[in-house]
Amino acid sequence: MSIEVRNVNKRFGQFQALNSINLDIHSGELVALLGPSGCGKTSLLRIIAGLETPDTGSIAFHGEDVSGHDVRDRNVGFVFQHYALFRHMTVFDNVAFGLRMKPKKQRPSEAVIAQKVHELLGLVQLDWLADRYPEQLSGGQRQRIALARALAVEPRVLLLDEPFGALDAKVRKELRRWLARLHEDVHLTSVFVTHDQEEAMEVADRIVVMNKGVIEQVGTPAEVYRNPASEFVYDFLGDANRLQLGDRPLVFRPHEVLLSREAVADYQIGEVRDIRPLGAITRVTLRVNGQDEPIEAEVGNDHASLIGVQRGATLYFQPCPVAQRYGVAHA
Repeated sequence: MSIEVRNVNKRFGQFQALNSINLDIHSGELVALLGPSGCGKTSLLRIIAGLETPDTGSIAFHGEDVSGHDVRDRNVGFVFQHYALFRHMTVFDNVAFGLRMKPKKQRPSEAVIAQKVHELLGLVQLDWLADRYPEQLSGGQRQRIALARALAVEPRVLLLDEPFGALDAKVRKELRRWLARLHEDVHLTSVFVTHDQEEAMEVADRIVVMNKGVIEQVGTPAEVYRNPASEFVYDFLGDANRLQLGDRPLVFRPHEVLLSREAVADYQIGEVRDIRPLGAITRVTLRVNGQDEPIEAEVGNDHASLIGVQRGATLYFQPCPVAQRYGVAHA
């Protein structure tokens, strides 16, 4: 089920939430709407769902204009950040709810509902929790149940609004990998909102980077990371260093820094201000004479430049050639 967004505008009072949005989402894609708070990503998701009405523009599902359709008639599955499970219902009844609420002529029998619910609970690997209540589940389990409930009504489109935002970092990482695997199985056109760059890069087929109500760039994770269309995209998709070499400004990533304990031609001098191990890598923060912003370098823990280095020591650094090629120049 493809989604076509055409010339969508939306204002809330004096605030322009969306400005001339045009977007094509292909059938079976998992697309991330990525951007900072207030960029318009949730407003766009809600307009696709039918929970908000655009001031101008249209939404089409597989060529059918659904702009005038009520949310109940669009047949979308919606997963919210805070689960929205019914606390007084068991896991089984939560997942069955949408099926039981169908009009009488469309409502399956209880036997068919039971089969469908157990299939979905098996899909999200939680069939053994069918008789539990939401308060007896972990946050990650609740979110998977919310996803099963959204899938129960066989939606044409699955929409997720910051689905893992309320979870701790370790559970988020596990769930986004699980979501990517699940999407491979169900292959349902899905759109999810996130402000987490790593989440979008790891899960999505394509990323829609948004800022101040407009789309800055659309592309695969590799495309938007390696070939950012603007300085905003470059900055938002990862940490960035800035270095002024005469009249030549450079922007580059911390992992794109060459470090040396010895002076090397064309290397710059930096004073070590911080050394911080981060798992398999170490982040070194350098102070550079003549500029306020520090330079951050990320190298392997066994890098020769780290042996015996302490705060206050001198290191020599240079942005690697790849960094300079992909750097976004400042005006």
